Amino acid sequence: MAAPGTALHQVSLDPISADAATDDLLTAILRANPRVSDLIFSPGRKFQVQVSGEFIPLETSSTSSLTADDTRRIASDLIGNNKAAISMLREQGYCDISYALPGVARFRVNVFIQRGSCAVVMRVIPTSIPDFKSLGLPETLREIGSLRDGLVLVTGPRGSGKSSTLAAILNHINETETCHIITIEDPIEFLHNHKRATVHQRELHSDTPSVLQAMRAALRQAPNVIAVGELKDRETMELALEAAETGHLVLSTLNTLNAQQTVERFVAAFPAAEQAGARERLARMLRYVISQRLVPRSESSHRIAVFEILKSGSKVLDRLLEGASSSGKKSAGLDEEIEKLVRAGMVTPEIALAHAIDPRELAKKLAAAEK
Repeated sequence: MAAPGTALHQVSLDPISADAATDDLLTAILRANPRVSDLIFSPGRKFQVQVSGEFIPLETSSTSSLTADDTRRIASDLIGNNKAAISMLREQGYCDISYALPGVARFRVNVFIQRGSCAVVMRVIPTSIPDFKSLGLPETLREIGSLRDGLVLVTGPRGSGKSSTLAAILNHINETETCHIITIEDPIEFLHNHKRATVHQRELHSDTPSVLQAMRAALRQAPNVIAVGELKDRETMELALEAAETGHLVLSTLNTLNAQQTVERFVAAFPAAEQAGARERLARMLRYVISQRLVPRSESSHRIAVFEILKSGSKVLDRLLEGASSSGKKSAGLDEEIEKLVRAGMVTPEIALAHAIDPRELAKKLAAAEK
């Protein structure tokens, strides 16, 4: 259901139709509304885009939906002669690639097989690296640039802006520190030029066969900072800890809702016999947990970023790392920030409850404030 004020379905893409060249099609869609964040091409549906978290169908010169041939052609244009992606699509039924539209935008692309045909989901990546101000990042996060080792985790649900936050922090380090940065991404999103730092970006499949191999190699490539797109399993988490323990600053993301879930997910990835040791290692090396989400504004299609930032040494993070969250105060930073937005009239109570970690507890607080 479309959010109030988006009304993108009223924008005509005439004379663009399904058989237009893929680059022309993408350019027309982004020009129709520059705030498009995601695009979906699916057989049996018209073009769909996402704006401020809401998916909306677009009107075109054609009254028909996309066919399997349409989506297959679009997928082929995006993949091109990327042999690794073609092989992965055939063998595993999906592939991740990056795609550049010069002068317009970059995209993170997932092509997958469903019901025997291709579907395509594209995430729009801004051509310029976002800064702290544009993302609303707390200035205290600039302190990350002065860290010499340890683990920094940026967490949140899909579409919460984790990649943008990670890119902004890396850019700050690039601008202020003379060091060597290696990124391992699937695929590369933001392009970082050499500034004060030397930056090498490695993309899965095209530059390295696996994240694990790239992380092992990075330990022999004299980096000061290693950024990994996402820690997905025990092996990558183990290597991230090892890198942090051997004098590297490691930055990465996790698809977790808050700091409490982040610690629990990280520790639970290890076998039961190793979890106590993993928790102790994490307690020594974890420097920051930055949890975030995007909340729609009242009467606007824009969204506000809210953050829960826990730094090494904070009482809340120490309790979580000790495994005492079940008996102590739970981490509630995000809900507290959302509550502040409601009190400031920037977010409606209905939207606040829909985006809260603990909607029942937040509802109690909002109800008590009205009495």
